[in-house]
Amino acid sequence: MLQYGRNLRALALCYAALAGAVDAIGFIKSGGLFVAFMSGNSTRFAIGVGEAGGIAAAAAALIALFVLGVVLNVLVSERLTALRRKVAASLGVSVFLLAAAVADTVGSNQACLAFLCLAMGASNAIFRRDGEVSIGVTYMTGTLVKLGHRLADALRGTGGAQWLPYLLLWLALVLGGIAGALCFLWSAQASLWGLAAVSLVLVAVTQRLTRSASASPTDFEPRG
Repeated sequence: MLQYGRNLRALALCYAALAGAVDAIGFIKSGGLFVAFMSGNSTRFAIGVGEAGGIAAAAAALIALFVLGVVLNVLVSERLTALRRKVAASLGVSVFLLAAAVADTVGSNQACLAFLCLAMGASNAIFRRDGEVSIGVTYMTGTLVKLGHRLADALRGTGGAQWLPYLLLWLALVLGGIAGALCFLWSAQASLWGLAAVSLVLVAVTQRLTRSASASPTDFEPRG
């Protein structure tokens, strides 16, 4: 994350907040499973297998859908140039979130959860470099590990405030989760349409950043 310019870091914070909101809503709608945090679903799958419970099949399905979302968005976006790739990937997230809102409106809870999971998988195709995820916006274990490393560096008197971007990324996901849960409790259906609307705004923001990146590419693409 430290390799990117300020604009792209801010965009990553926005997508982390969106992921937090989506995961919180998905957790409530599914009754205790995740649509973004696949480590949690993997543990629920393992426990379900051990207990011979039906939760194992549900967790496995969500994991498969998450991976499918990654695959689909990578296959589509990787055909484009680096700058257009981010716009296409962000648009893919919006398409899935819109589909989730439509599914919820017509009363299909399972389809809604499936599209939410696809959207979260797809969001991990936005920040890629050399075939690898450069900023993870749906999972924070690695971010917290990096935060710990940078804090240790700061305590040793090296690295300065390089821990701050990782803290902000984690906070963005947490605050997004709080906002998502509150919105869902206020209006379940409206919250899903709100997620879709926010994602479309982020598509427009990404498009604007890619245009400015043609004049100042080092602010948008990783350095070093």
